[in-house]
Amino acid sequence: MEQYATIIIGSGLSGLVTAYEATKAGKKVLILDQETETNMGGQAYWSFGGLFFVNSPQQRILGIKDSFQLAYQDWEGTASFDRPEDFWPRKWASEYVKFATEEKYNYVSELGMKFFPIVGWAERGAGSASEHGNSVPRFHITWGTGTGVIKPFVHKAYEAQEKGLLTFKFRHRVSRLLIENGVIVGVEGDILQADDKKRGEKTNRNCIGEFCFRGAHIVIASGGIGANLELVKKNWPIRLGSPPQHMVCGVPDYVDGKMIEIAEQTGAHVINKDRMWHYTEGLKNWNPIWSNHGIRILPGPSSIWLDATGNRLPAPFFPGFDTLGTLKFIQATGYDYSWFILTQKIIKKEFALSGSEQNPDLTNKDYRLILSRLFGKAATAPVEAFKTHGDDFIVATNLEELVTKMNQKAGNELLDYNTIKKQIQDRDRQLDNKFSKDIQINYIQHTRKYLGDKLARTAKPHKILDPKNGPLIAVRLNILTRKTLGGIETNLSGQVLDAEGHVMPGLFAVGEASGFGGGGMHGYRALEGTFLGGCIFTGMKTGQYIAKQ
Repeated sequence: MEQYATIIIGSGLSGLVTAYEATKAGKKVLILDQETETNMGGQAYWSFGGLFFVNSPQQRILGIKDSFQLAYQDWEGTASFDRPEDFWPRKWASEYVKFATEEKYNYVSELGMKFFPIVGWAERGAGSASEHGNSVPRFHITWGTGTGVIKPFVHKAYEAQEKGLLTFKFRHRVSRLLIENGVIVGVEGDILQADDKKRGEKTNRNCIGEFCFRGAHIVIASGGIGANLELVKKNWPIRLGSPPQHMVCGVPDYVDGKMIEIAEQTGAHVINKDRMWHYTEGLKNWNPIWSNHGIRILPGPSSIWLDATGNRLPAPFFPGFDTLGTLKFIQATGYDYSWFILTQKIIKKEFALSGSEQNPDLTNKDYRLILSRLFGKAATAPVEAFKTHGDDFIVATNLEELVTKMNQKAGNELLDYNTIKKQIQDRDRQLDNKFSKDIQINYIQHTRKYLGDKLARTAKPHKILDPKNGPLIAVRLNILTRKTLGGIETNLSGQVLDAEGHVMPGLFAVGEASGFGGGGMHGYRALEGTFLGGCIFTGMKTGQYIAKQ
């Protein structure tokens, strides 16, 4: 039976960071993954590459005043910790915000990561200084997007492999944790048949053998449950209404949550299962890679947001403000979809699509395309492709035609042209003056005082129904599964705890499997840019602890 100092289950970002810290100290590490080597980097590869920093150089250049105190105020107001089991999540949250303020920027910069100079403003909140949302822009896009985030850790992994410190065994699916005298001492599982599918595509599950490995430290870095719709619906929180009947999937098929279940069966305490992060602005991918592939729109604040019956969503449910608040509102309508109505001027300035493959300018550091994104007449090529080919997009020269096509797309007659026309006309009349009573318009005018929004994310206010701003565009928005906010409970060293709060010797959890720290450091909601950072932070802390053993 092969013996290793450390066995890491999963070759995603958190597993790679853990391996980096352990091998840096000379520890021998084995990484197991049920997928192929092509999928190294996991979900992070497909991400937009956003990282949450506090008081970064980019923020200071843009005149953004940020601090640990302000960031943690926002975190606490967003997380709304209120359970006894939030003891460790609270500690992880505090430590993470300190890390994002004091160490994180240097940590990743020294590994070679660089960042787009314009800081994005995600999750703008519900309108209260003390509650949910980012008070200031903190969303830093990595050059290279998700590929740029994983690149240095993949490079370090291969370096460690060449030195004989790191061994990869792909197509190895763990099915059991081995326990001896109360200590986790190894793993067992199945060897899966080789597969030549491209990254992200569903691979086979044909077993061709078995394995058994022993290790002093077993690290679960297997991700969450986002592709397992059965588990998502099973754990769906009552506070968000009934589970949607239809959802699109924002993560590859391998994000199945099975390793979390195996850990729980072994005695690990899995907490906050009902805390999850799903988006309301999902599109069916017209060119899918994985099953039921969904893409999220990262919207600016200007689109008119209507529910399935054609009523404008109330404040603060504007694009990019309050993800889960909006999800709860939409579910309460009795329908699991909603609509954006916008203009070509808005889609050009404000629409971005989540994913490395949907942002070739940032992923490939193509300055010509970046200038086109900022100053061109069309949206980015991937957005225009969705507008042309996407099942959820409708383009029309006038509102009556648009509403007719929207009803045809939905397969019902829920939308009334006159009702929608009145709502948009009422909104448009608010632009006759420099002041307004419309909260969305007031916010748009206010937020353009921030240079980043004015340049890259917020269109100049204009009348939706003025033909010179057209054509008109409608987008059907689906619920998109994405992140698990709960997970395996851990202490600040990444050690897994049992239901009594005792350390399970030999067992660790990192990344999304640990709720990005402690079993749920985000609480009920997230501030965005904190998922990749949570993978880095939990992997770093756990790897450093293991390195000292």
